[in-house]
Amino acid sequence: MRVGDRPWQRSAGGTRLPAMTPSPATSTTTTLHAWHAGLAQAMASVAEPTFCSALVAALRSLVPIESVLLGLECKGLAPRPLYQCGIPTEYREALIERYYARGYLLDPFCLAMDNGLAEGFYHLSEIAPDDFFNSEYYRTNYLRCGSVEDAHFIVDLGGQRKVSLCVYQGSSGARFSEADLSLLRTAFPLVRELMRQFDERGGLVRSLDGHRAAASRSAAPPGLNQQIRDAFMNFGSDRLTEREREIAHLLLRGHSAKSSARVLDISPETVRMHRKNLYTKLEIGSQAELFALFIDWLTA
Repeated sequence: MRVGDRPWQRSAGGTRLPAMTPSPATSTTTTLHAWHAGLAQAMASVAEPTFCSALVAALRSLVPIESVLLGLECKGLAPRPLYQCGIPTEYREALIERYYARGYLLDPFCLAMDNGLAEGFYHLSEIAPDDFFNSEYYRTNYLRCGSVEDAHFIVDLGGQRKVSLCVYQGSSGARFSEADLSLLRTAFPLVRELMRQFDERGGLVRSLDGHRAAASRSAAPPGLNQQIRDAFMNFGSDRLTEREREIAHLLLRGHSAKSSARVLDISPETVRMHRKNLYTKLEIGSQAELFALFIDWLTA
């Protein structure tokens, strides 16, 4: 067959007809079949650690998802890993081990949940501070780890516990389309109910047991977690004023001068003045140097 020729098929009477191509309705039906089959598998395994992979497979039948990270967030404690898939080997240590050790302290979703973020489905752009995509944290923990964006299903389990199901895009250069995000948002009520059943039926505890060895290597235990949080709050305390430290924290989290000014109820010009002073006192000249100094401070 020459390039550009259309395939042909014969009717029952022998007449040659153009081959049929799948219609949008057929594609939609196929997707729904895969989604329902995936949901059935997830429901059947809701009391087991295999639930996580089943749920992710169901979501992937709706939307292309490159990587997934599922964790348990308890207020005042470091996040605990439950499940991950699709994260390239070369980025796994940075995305998982460093994140659960101390990177979460600057993560916009962790900070939002710690401040009472309601359960729901959120894209990074809905949660991150205004200058986050220009921040050193974004460059280090997203771009250099093969990711450009993520979105989270946040499910409240009660008792100050929340499950965060994070879906990543970026290694392929692809991003979530508006249609993708709309589909994932529509799936939230089902994801929420399944996650709650996963908790109530004991699957979550079994997943934590399965990750206990990994968690002991990567996640900060409660005592160390408090030490890390204290170190974060005391960053620069030997040289900076309280206001300068507040601004340093906001800059590290991805706030611009205008956003920092709104948070602190001061003018942007005042923020810029304090930023200049803290840079001088710390003997640095950029946010990248501030971030590097902060990481050194945490690991000291």
